[in-house]
Amino acid sequence: MEGIYKGAAVGALFVGVDGGGTSTRCVVVTASGEIAGRGRAGGANAISVPDPVANLRAALLGALEGLDPTRVAGGVFGLAGSARAAEPAERAWREAGLAGRPAVVADVLVAFTGATDQPDGAVLVAGTGAIGARVRDRRVVRRADGLGWLLGDEGSGVWLGRRAAAAALHAIDGRGAPTVLVARVAEAVLGTGAPGEDDGPALTQALVAAVYARVAESGPAWLGTLAPVVDAAAREGDEVARGIVAEAARRLCRTAGVVVGEGTPARGVRAGGGGGPLVLAGSLLTEPTELAHLVRAELGRRAVLMRAGDNAAGAAALAVRSALPGDPRADEAHRVLIEQGGPWG
Repeated sequence: MEGIYKGAAVGALFVGVDGGGTSTRCVVVTASGEIAGRGRAGGANAISVPDPVANLRAALLGALEGLDPTRVAGGVFGLAGSARAAEPAERAWREAGLAGRPAVVADVLVAFTGATDQPDGAVLVAGTGAIGARVRDRRVVRRADGLGWLLGDEGSGVWLGRRAAAAALHAIDGRGAPTVLVARVAEAVLGTGAPGEDDGPALTQALVAAVYARVAESGPAWLGTLAPVVDAAAREGDEVARGIVAEAARRLCRTAGVVVGEGTPARGVRAGGGGGPLVLAGSLLTEPTELAHLVRAELGRRAVLMRAGDNAAGAAALAVRSALPGDPRADEAHRVLIEQGGPWG
């Protein structure tokens, strides 16, 4: 990726895009790291979103509003499944009226570079999906999970949503323990509260039909909208919800152990160990969720943790570094773009 935009004219602009399962964020920046424009649209994960090109284009156009597109010297897109995502990214780039083509890298890489200017470390993401990665010299050298909603993404929002819906259905038909998730999931999915004593079969049919219809309409990412439901129930003490969240935390920590220590949890990321920080990214780990509390408590005893900042800014920092390889101005621009990030105490 280095040197793609070397020699870009003074006054050039660079684009950074972070396309997740739920939302796409875009920033346009100067070579000094100043943000000139921002845009946001729906998700851009080709596995779980019906039309990622439209959302990528909308985010680009929003960020470029009022700016001269001919000044754009290049950009970096951070997308899940970067090999498959190159074609949608290039289509959106062209449809936004931009010349050339963007570089497409893994979404986990821009999560890492959006939090730290260090070249090495690891990142654990839990948002709509979930993945861990080891980073060396700002390149992903090892991954764990990130297999999509059907085969993996353990501990993700979609994973939590599926477990919440299943736990509610199990409680209704007697295969699972009683739980407030019955009423909470029903309210979230159907707009109704707790069922009556004889409403079990009817409620089961209504929930199943509604969940399948929502997934067919909006893609599997819709299941992630139920993640806050199970997280809130866990914080209130519901044992079934607490069990779901605890299992999610165990699975995420296992993923982190693979990429951080290449088989040994947290090896190489201790303070002073020289392996770089462990960046926690994704809304489930960066917001004050019960899942974040459990994951931080486990990994924080053994690792130097950093909270992810603006992933789109991390993508833009990579674009600037590509234009100015080895130039200290690129280092400074990177630091400017991640000022909001930092280690947890």
